[in-house]
Parts: sequence; C-alpha cells; structure tokens
Amino acid sequence: MMRTVKEIAELTGISARTLHYYDEIGLFVPTSKSEAGYRLYDDKALETLQQILFFREFDIPLKEIKAIMENPELDRNQILKVQKKMLMAKKERLERLIGCIDDILKGENRMDFTVFCEAEIQAMYDSMTENMNEEQKQIFIEHYGSMEAFREHYLEYASTEQAQKNFAKVAEWYGSKEAVMEALKKPCVPDVMTSYQKRMGAIQEKIAKKKGTDVHSLEVRELIGEYDFVAKQLYQMEDVKKLMLEMAEAYRGGHKELQEGFDSVYGEGAALYMGEAIEAFYSR
Repeated sequence: MMRTVKEIAELTGISARTLHYYDEIGLFVPTSKSEAGYRLYDDKALETLQQILFFREFDIPLKEIKAIMENPELDRNQILKVQKKMLMAKKERLERLIGCIDDILKGENRMDFTVFCEAEIQAMYDSMTENMNEEQKQIFIEHYGSMEAFREHYLEYASTEQAQKNFAKVAEWYGSKEAVMEALKKPCVPDVMTSYQKRMGAIQEKIAKKKGTDVHSLEVRELIGEYDFVAKQLYQMEDVKKLMLEMAEAYRGGHKELQEGFDSVYGEGAALYMGEAIEAFYSR
C-alpha cells in the first residue's frame, strides 16, 4: 500500500514540511513518485521513518542519524537492538524521576540523582586504574594505604548524591554517559597530558595579552579556536562547547576563586576578557 505525504503526516504526526526536508537531505526519501510528482511511501518506508523517530527521541542530530541508517555494517535488527537499549535506559531514568515525584507528593522530599549505577561505577574504576602506570598507582597507595582501600573509597564516594550530580554535568559535557565511559577506556599518557596542559596555559597567556582587543577580531577568534582544538584532545571530547561556555561563565564571575586566580597570573580583568572571548567564539 502506497501512502502520500499527507497520509504519512496524519499517521505519524510529523509535518509535511519536515517530511519534505528529510527527503531533501536524503534521510527519508519516498519509495516512488506519482505521475503528478507527488511523493509516495510504502510500508518498508514507514519502518524506516519509525527508526528515525526513535533516534530523534534522544535528540540525536539528523546528520548522525543519516550516518547510522546508511552504515552497511548495521542491519535492521542491530539498529532495533541499539534503539531498544537506548529506550530502556531512558525508561529507567524516567521511572526514577517519576518515583521521586511520587515521594515528594507523599511528603517524602527525597530526590534520586543517580546517573551511573553501581556496575557502571565499578567499570569506571576499572578503566581508570587499568590506564594508570605504577608511579600513579603508588600515589594512591601512599594516600589510602592500598589500591583496594582506594577502590572502596572511590566506590563509596561515587555513589553519593554530590558525586552523581557531578557525573551528570560531565555526562552533559560529553553528550552522554556512554561517551564518558568510552573516554575512560582510552589510555592517558602522562607526558602527553602534561604537554596539552602546558599548551593550553600558553594559549591562555596569549589571549590575556590581547585584553582590550575586540573579542570578535580574527586574531582573538583564532586563539580561541586553537584553545578549542587542544581542549578536545586533552579531554577526549568531540565537542567542548558546553564545557567551554561553563568555563566562560566562571571566568566572568561565576566562580570567584577561579576569576581571582586567573587575574593574579595574567593581570586584572584577564579572566573577564577570557570569558568574553570564549562566549564570542561560540556565539557564531
């Protein structure tokens, strides 16, 4: 059975304009067209649209959805398994939030801020320690007495409400908690990290010296662009915009100690200028 754009729109709630746009970008193309040029869709096309809508439920960019759908290594069942896993995770999160609201309505003002479950926290610890060299492990042994004692401390702290709130913020920066877990699996070479940190410090100094220059100028934007690139390498993130904008807010006065510390190194007003330069770069 073939359906028109109007029928698909009525069936799914997706506007005709959106369906036309999906066709234009090659995400959801019609099965065929009528002699009059109208788009027509069969049942298989409807299944494809359903998969697209599943991904849109998680605010995944259309470009990424298109790449997933066009991946020859993924068959229909694989895509459905991925979507089911994503939906189950969202369902669990929503159920926790609904439970919290029920508790508040009952007069039990208790909130559940769990982002990473016990198994995921254990996996985070394992990934972190696997990538430590003996020198790094020795630091924790000297402080806690043994790696096992550090493990117990880490697992206990990571389960606290404050730690989970911090995890939520990190997950937001990385785009998802899965991305955080993936970043932790990548070995971190101390010398490389130190090199990136020094490079970021050098860029900060250059930006501070531009204080008074229009933050929209090419020279300042190029420095922030370099800062963005190095930050991605340092934090192993594909997009650091959210993290950078929060840093900008802190430089502009949201974090008094950070602002004062930055100014003490680079001069009065340097932190404010740094924050304004970052915000200008990402406001493009």
